[in-house]
Formats: sequence, C-alpha cells, structure tokens
Amino acid sequence: MFRYRLISPQVRGIRLPSLPNKASLSKYKLIPPPPGGVTGTVNDTLPKSEPNWFHGSYHWDYERITAVSLIPLTMVPLYGAMSSATFAATFPVPIIDAVLASTILIHSYLGITSCIIDYIPLRKFGFWHKAAKFALALGSSISLYGIYVLETENNGLIDLITDLWDKEKGDSRAYLFERRY
Repeated sequence: MFRYRLISPQVRGIRLPSLPNKASLSKYKLIPPPPGGVTGTVNDTLPKSEPNWFHGSYHWDYERITAVSLIPLTMVPLYGAMSSATFAATFPVPIIDAVLASTILIHSYLGITSCIIDYIPLRKFGFWHKAAKFALALGSSISLYGIYVLETENNGLIDLITDLWDKEKGDSRAYLFERRY
C-alpha cells in the first residue's frame, strides 16, 4: 500500500475537465460540399427519392391551406366583437378560439420549418439542421401546452386580446404571465 502511493501520487484540488478531442467535435462542423457541387460521376443514375407527404409541393399546399383557413377564423371573432354580446352566447366561441390558436400554431410551425429547410440545409449543416428542427418541435409542443392552459384556465386567446385592448375594463384586468399590464 505504501509502495502504491509512491508510484502514483494522489492529485488534490480541482480537476479541470479535459478538452474534447477532434473526433467528438466533428459532428458540429459544417459538411464540406463535394468538388464542383456534383456528387458522383456523369454516368451515375440519379437516385429516385421516396414520395413524402411533408416535403416539396405538399408542404407548400399545407402552408396555403392553413393561411386560407386563418381568414374566416379571424373574421368570425371580429364580427362577434363588433356586432353584439348575443353573438357570444349563441355561437360556440371557445371552439373557434381553440381552432384559431391551433391553426396559428400550425401555420407558424410550417413556415419556420420551411425557413429551416431553406437556410439550414441538412446536406451542409448536418447536426445544426437537426438541432433547429428539434428546437422548433420543442417550442411548438410548449406552445401547444400554452394554448391548452389558455383555453382551460382562462377564457382563451380572443378574450385575452379583448381584455388587453378594452378601454372600459382598463389595464387592471389583463394578466399576462402573472404580471399586470
């Protein structure tokens, strides 16, 4: 035992973490493009891509469908706010409110996804593309939970906006993130 201590002395104090080696950092680097931007040779056949309902023109179609559906979903609550108080009693506003908030979230998700695909392409950025898509999915999930809380514990998105802009109610009734505005 005494001999062991002489051979390998104990190190006291704070051990600094070792720097990561190049192999562990390689996944964070940009992927260099092939020379001339061409993969393969002239005689290689172009690989066929699998049809995917969430890429290409289908993605564009989904964006347009959500954009067009936002028009009536926004106009109905505005009509209800301008017409009379009986509109809210006769029409299922909480359902429209939940559909409006969810459609805004879906439209935003699709738009930011297309920005990530365009400006952080997988073939060049690799890890960062996947990290951006993961961050978008995580943020959208948290936003979906926020819509759920807004619809169940409060009166919804439309009522929140109404309370923020209503002069008669004043700023004392509008609560946003536990702060008074």
